[in-house]
Amino acid sequence: MARHLSLDGFTRTKTDDLIISRNIESLFKSPTGEAVLQYLRSITIEAVSGPNISSEELRHIEGQRYLVGLIERRMKQSEKAKDVGSGSTNNSE
Repeated sequence: MARHLSLDGFTRTKTDDLIISRNIESLFKSPTGEAVLQYLRSITIEAVSGPNISSEELRHIEGQRYLVGLIERRMKQSEKAKDVGSGSTNNSE
């Protein structure tokens, strides 16, 4: 089966990649999952660091932001696959 470059930079089959995205969407689409994702956003993507942040601290927070962003991109990928499968023309991302 053909392999492709995934959202996370690893190569895997499209089927395996979509399974990962669907699992993540299933986990974070519940009310509890949405609350957890909002919490993670609040302490990473939405957090503002001051000018005195060290290089090490900045790298650490950027890694955290990357992971939260990856979760959100995976959720969008799963939603998009559902739209394509249902014949919907909704292209919002």
